[in-house]
Amino acid sequence: MDTPSAIALTGFIAWTLFLLVLMELLRGRLVVLKRIPANQFKPDNSNLSPFMQRLARAHANCVEGLPLFGGLLLVALATGQTSLTDPLAYYLLAARLAQSLVHLASPSILAVNTRFACFAVQLAIATYWAIGLLSRALG
Repeated sequence: MDTPSAIALTGFIAWTLFLLVLMELLRGRLVVLKRIPANQFKPDNSNLSPFMQRLARAHANCVEGLPLFGGLLLVALATGQTSLTDPLAYYLLAARLAQSLVHLASPSILAVNTRFACFAVQLAIATYWAIGLLSRALG
């Protein structure tokens, strides 16, 4: 794992895992404290606190984005094309982390706009990578 692309992909996966573990630890605490029965959790945490709802959504955003962003990184790694993805790999990861952290912090309009800006950065990077990978593949 010596390329920024491999590190960013692993970081994206690790961040997604961290959000899931955090959510399950907090849910487990609620069960142990008998605040909610174990069979009463909704997938979106809609019956829990606003923070827990944002945590579920931040995790879902990562799960939804991983096939797209991670897939492009994986293609670059598998085909030896990391010279295309390496320069922006850490920016993609930073934008993903920022998007999640802002999502966890606040539901305000400013936060929503900031989250969208972070997502737009990821989309722009992914578009650049997709075009670059396809153009190299098609020669």
